[in-house]
Amino acid sequence: QVQLVESGGGLVQAGGSLRLSCAASGRTFSSYDMGWFRQAPGKEREFVAAISWGGSRTYYADSVKGRFTISRDNAKNMVNLQMNSLKPEDTAVYYCAATPRKWTIIPFSGDYWGQGTQVTVSS
Repeated sequence: QVQLVESGGGLVQAGGSLRLSCAASGRTFSSYDMGWFRQAPGKEREFVAAISWGGSRTYYADSVKGRFTISRDNAKNMVNLQMNSLKPEDTAVYYCAATPRKWTIIPFSGDYWGQGTQVTVSS
């Protein structure tokens, strides 16, 4: 089992950037594929990005492709989401998720979740 804690959310103007981080507990972080989801008020949670256990494969939602970058550091048990060119429609609570590694990260579904971090983009 893995425990996840997100950080880095906040308020930013449209066009700005934020970097979210997710710290994972345990000594088997490299056994997990990792991902980010988000949930806006009144909407269902949606997939944002995923990265394979070794970091060689990434996968993005069309809505963030070219603007967001997911990365991981297995030595530090961390996964990050660099968000550039933010838009008001990116406003949501962002969740880090983990799933035991599989042969593919498409589609990605999380088995373990963090508590979420709020991202607000003002126009």
